[in-house]
Amino acid sequence: MKIVVDTHTHSVASGHAYSTVQENSKAACRHGLKAWVLTDHGPKLLGGPCLYHFGNLRIIPPIMDGVRFLKGVEANILNLEGELDMPADYLARLDFVLAGFHENCFAPGTLEAHMKAIEAAMRNPLVDAISHPGNPVYPIDIEGFVRLAGECGKPVEINNSSFNVRPGSAERCAAIARSCVRQGVRVVCGSDAHISFDVGRFDKVLKVFREIGMPKTLVINASIRSFDAYLEERRARVAASLSRNGR
Repeated sequence: MKIVVDTHTHSVASGHAYSTVQENSKAACRHGLKAWVLTDHGPKLLGGPCLYHFGNLRIIPPIMDGVRFLKGVEANILNLEGELDMPADYLARLDFVLAGFHENCFAPGTLEAHMKAIEAAMRNPLVDAISHPGNPVYPIDIEGFVRLAGECGKPVEINNSSFNVRPGSAERCAAIARSCVRQGVRVVCGSDAHISFDVGRFDKVLKVFREIGMPKTLVINASIRSFDAYLEERRARVAASLSRNGR
């Protein structure tokens, strides 16, 4: 299996990442990606960019170095109600939205608190996936989380960087992936690159996928066709949400 779209990458705008958009684009080309999503951190994370950064993503060419560029964010979950640090009108303009926990935006608490906040965020039609759900700092009910993702029609992120930078994540990420196979819930692979060398790097994730027999049909970014099909789902979901809210 090959992953052809990287749905989780960061640029210098995130404050603690070290490559430019153009450096990431060239890396995406070198690694044979068909597309990549820039998901810089939301503005509430220490060192994160202001809202103008996300509003101005439209000036970036849709194709660079022969690879499609997609606009995204890794927004921060702020409270038990699943509130994010990005307004809905900004989120609606993006192509792919991650939402996740970071310590200075949501203090680690109980499993029940984490699940309540995740459920609220996941039921937001503007959110596509929860970032690095295998992080042991924020324990979750794995079976319940995967079931919820399936109910919401959202893919579950298996984050390659977690295996290296979040101690204790490897077993949890593998358990989440196994649950996705059992329940037939789709997954999405993100490198979570904070430097261009890691853009398109999925070695840890793919090793787990081989070991557990992850079907390619469940991996939305294993082909550009399946990823584009998901983007169509997103556009329809967002349009329906905006219509309901009179926007």
